[in-house]
Amino acid sequence: MRTPDLPEPNERTEAEARLNRLDRRRAKIRAEIEQNREGNHRVPTWVLALILLLLIGGWAYLIFSG
Repeated sequence: MRTPDLPEPNERTEAEARLNRLDRRRAKIRAEIEQNREGNHRVPTWVLALILLLLIGGWAYLIFSG
């Protein structure tokens, strides 16, 4: 039984692989930026800021009260 003559896959160089990875990363970042610009945030920014302030305030209280 003879196997068909299939062309061998092109081997990518390290530089090509790196470029492809960078292109995919850039596309992912662009998609995330576009999604953020639409404004469909699940948690409002002010809530995140408030949580951050509470965490920092609680941490500072533990440090300076002890």
